[in-house]
Amino acid sequence: MSIKPFDKKIWLSSPTMHGEEIEYMREAYETNWMSTLGENINRVEELSAKLTGTEFAVALSSGTAALHLALKAAGVKRGDKVFCQDLTFAASANPIVYEGAEPIFIDSEPYSWNMDPEALLLATELYPDVKAAVVVNLYGSPAKWNEILKICSDKGITVIEDAAESLGASYNGRPTGSFGKYNIISFNGNKIITGSSGGALVTDCKEGAEQARKRSTQSRENAPWYQHTEIGYNYRMSNVVAGVVRGQMNYLYDHIARKKAIYERYENGLKSLPVSMNPFIDGATPNYWLSCVTVNCDAMCRQNRDDVSASYVSENGKSCPTEILEKLAELNVEGRPIWKPLHLQPVFADCRFVSALPDKPVSEDIFERGLCLPSDIKMTEAEQDIIIEIIKECFK
Repeated sequence: MSIKPFDKKIWLSSPTMHGEEIEYMREAYETNWMSTLGENINRVEELSAKLTGTEFAVALSSGTAALHLALKAAGVKRGDKVFCQDLTFAASANPIVYEGAEPIFIDSEPYSWNMDPEALLLATELYPDVKAAVVVNLYGSPAKWNEILKICSDKGITVIEDAAESLGASYNGRPTGSFGKYNIISFNGNKIITGSSGGALVTDCKEGAEQARKRSTQSRENAPWYQHTEIGYNYRMSNVVAGVVRGQMNYLYDHIARKKAIYERYENGLKSLPVSMNPFIDGATPNYWLSCVTVNCDAMCRQNRDDVSASYVSENGKSCPTEILEKLAELNVEGRPIWKPLHLQPVFADCRFVSALPDKPVSEDIFERGLCLPSDIKMTEAEQDIIIEIIKECFK
């Protein structure tokens, strides 16, 4: 079967604008509120708290900035250890290192791809002095929060929820972004709603929110001059960026519905193939940010990866993430490998890793067999049907 490349690129997950964004940006321009104060920021903070079911929100320059300030609010200091999900983007761990602390990576479980409570419990026995944990809702799918929160409560561990990818998702009816003492969301360009950049720290802790707000504007004291008693950061969200986020927020649930339709079309279109869609646990309502698949073990052709390249050996009736991604790229379609587990990243080579399994860790297995499919809500059904056919061709 011959499939022609698309004339325009099909993206993994690009911004979708609606028109209101430019009006709020224009408002910032016309009122001359172009810095880190203004009505757009006020509204973004109100709406961020409302969407996550929290009391306080601090609008910041990125989700990474929010995570950094969350760690500081949690009291993480140089020399401390912090549990961190292994299967995630490096931004979930980098702020731990900013503070001179040491991440200890925790393996995933196969039912949500998120932090494995069994591995977390084992880690608390191995490292009983750890006081904070960064838990991610990977690709918009909630973690096993009941089990994770009980373990952390029993052990006196402060939970920081990385909900960068899961805004609008929920677990047992409770919004993600509300499970930790401190929680972060992201408005990066590829997220389900975007400001081109930006993020927020959301919390029920008034003191932590006030600390984050102060630290995000260089830790200026309440004095007639510029007085500083601690190191601060230039982390506040711009009122212009906030205008984009504000305009997007009205469309969050529309975006989720369209992402869900994409997931279900893949699920139906690929059901004859030896692949599985990214899973969700009971009680979870994901936001379907990215649709992902793993190739069944017995349907994997030989695949070779090093730190900078990948190759495969074609086999009849079999395929692998490398082949599928190459075939998509040839036809002007963007896919992506699953996040490479952080314990395999050279920058974290000296960090410790805990798995409940004696053999191959779950995170490594998902990375080896998985890929993220184009999940852009501007993709048409006809375009998605062609992408499904491309994937089917890989298994012939």
